[in-house]
Amino acid sequence: MKNNSLLHRLHYDGEVPKCLNNPFYYQPDPLSQKAIDELAAYLSGTENQRFASRNVNPDFKQEIAQGKMFGVLVVKNSTTTATTSNARGDKKLYYLAGYSGQICGRSDWDEFVPAVFDYLEPDGFFKREEAEIVSLSHDIDAMPRPLKWEEMLENAHQPVYFKGRKADEDEEAYIRRRQFENAELHRWKLKMRQKREKFEAYESQKAKKIASLKTLRRQKSDALQTWLFRQFVMQNGRGEKQDLIEIFQKCQLSDTIDSTSNSKNTLPPAGTGECCEPKLLQYAFKHGLIPISMAMFWWGKSPRGEVRHHLGCYPACHGKCKPLLHWMLQGIEVAPNSLEEERHHSLETIYDDEDICVINKPAGMLAVPGKSQRENVYNLIRQRYPDATGPLIAHRLDMATSGLMVVAKSMQAYLNLQAQFAKRQISKRYVAILSKPLTQATGKISLPLRPDLMDRPRQIVDWQHGKAATTHFERIDSYRVALYPLTGRTHQLRVHCAHRDGLNNPIKGDDLYGQHANRLYLHAERLVFKHPSTGRRMEFSIPAPF
Repeated sequence: MKNNSLLHRLHYDGEVPKCLNNPFYYQPDPLSQKAIDELAAYLSGTENQRFASRNVNPDFKQEIAQGKMFGVLVVKNSTTTATTSNARGDKKLYYLAGYSGQICGRSDWDEFVPAVFDYLEPDGFFKREEAEIVSLSHDIDAMPRPLKWEEMLENAHQPVYFKGRKADEDEEAYIRRRQFENAELHRWKLKMRQKREKFEAYESQKAKKIASLKTLRRQKSDALQTWLFRQFVMQNGRGEKQDLIEIFQKCQLSDTIDSTSNSKNTLPPAGTGECCEPKLLQYAFKHGLIPISMAMFWWGKSPRGEVRHHLGCYPACHGKCKPLLHWMLQGIEVAPNSLEEERHHSLETIYDDEDICVINKPAGMLAVPGKSQRENVYNLIRQRYPDATGPLIAHRLDMATSGLMVVAKSMQAYLNLQAQFAKRQISKRYVAILSKPLTQATGKISLPLRPDLMDRPRQIVDWQHGKAATTHFERIDSYRVALYPLTGRTHQLRVHCAHRDGLNNPIKGDDLYGQHANRLYLHAERLVFKHPSTGRRMEFSIPAPF
């Protein structure tokens, strides 16, 4: 790498891509892979004449070893008069390197593109406001918490009197005593009510004070976040400039924001603009560079919850990056996202009667309608059985997964199948090909799952909030494995295979949790259930097409 320059020369004699790869669905081409290899060599400290003679900072190296996303963007250093077409014909290429967020609290490490807006200056506005918010949090934590009246009654028991007539007590004495005791009890209750009112008024003031401080903290935090979003003035391929709030508001109007996110809120998620992709593109556009190819890869340990593998390449996230990159890449020719392209498949019927049908879903077909107009099992079955009264889809397979599905034609059949699934009376067997040899013969994986709210449909392992998910597995041969899910969570088999606490071995072709291939090598090959009307045991098998 050249000192004092963020443009790193890339010597490449192969074919240059005709358009920029789609950041949400791609396999690194040889050009971006070469840039990844050079950056990885720098991060690992490998000797190379193209790298700076100085070593990587030890603190930098120690932190990234815990896990960090890096990115490369191959560019052409064009002149102001160069067009995209003739610039791509020039073989002189460079690449930019970037990382998501900060490393050791810094956004300005040598050799990497800087942050779009560096808000970490010690005496800057953000740090001053942040310090006030932190101070408010300390004040809130230090305040005594409001108590409940019931917590104070442990040593304040109601007086207990002997209500019956005593042996040596005549009628008149008994009446006088009971009148006195009732009066005493009334005075005690009145005294306790006054004490309670005074106590609750005092505790209410404590609660109001805490609520007031929390409101002030939230207002200051929201105002600071809005101010920060306004400082991220982004540029797109047309040379237009807008801040993050403007971009997300426009994306909301154009329905670009993912329908799975909180689309009612047009404010960007926290951290928007700090991922690799926008940082790299922003630097390129700002300096008149033409994007040619890009890729993001993980370096270091896998996080506890997410599936990330060292040097594995991953697409851009949907929550933060999809609306932003949609705007930034305007004016740039970008490859289409094949996940959103319309495809036509044949839907094979394995079994059919008046209550149910069993079909063999091909890889690449949705089970139910999605945001795109891709064909799906639900619509095709509706067309095939227009008089069916049931909800039809009793369970689902991932779009990328092929294999057996049972479809209900009536509400009665649907409810019966749903009950069988809920009681785990339906048996399923999947077959998969893994990315590397499997040594274990059999085993069980239990990892609770929940959606990654900022990057749907990706799932993450969450021991606190995730839903229980259990899978049994059996090795068939070195790479092939049989999977038996006891629960039916989204992407359960894919995450259980790929996660470091599972098999740590992604399914071949899993572009979410592993590496891209011509397809996801996962197939639902066996399905066993009771017929919803007759109760007869139904068993179906269809071999994997791989």
